[in-house]
Amino acid sequence: MPSDSDTTVAALRQVCQDFCDARDWRQYHDPKDVALCLSVEVGEILDLFRFKKEAAIDSDLQDPARRERLADEMADVLYWLLMLSLRCDVDLSQALRQKMAKNEARYPVPLAYGRNVKYTDL
Repeated sequence: MPSDSDTTVAALRQVCQDFCDARDWRQYHDPKDVALCLSVEVGEILDLFRFKKEAAIDSDLQDPARRERLADEMADVLYWLLMLSLRCDVDLSQALRQKMAKNEARYPVPLAYGRNVKYTDL
């Protein structure tokens, strides 16, 4: 099975597109509804961590069934993000690089190193 190290974003987008097309679901994938689905799936990840301390989370990650559930929810988030990128024609690799360049400017290492504050507070 392919892994992150040998899979492109384009290949993942194609997997999602093929899945959607095979079921004729594009008609349901307007940007608003796709964004709503993305939000719901992120909420499902948050629910896995709700009211848990770090030690409990670490323990959960050692349990294969709980780890698989987290992986499934993360895959759902990725699916919907990729579908949103397809629907809105956003190149995610380019968008991430552009955003990281903005973040580099907002959070210069000498000011941000070891600090957990918003750029406006640096």
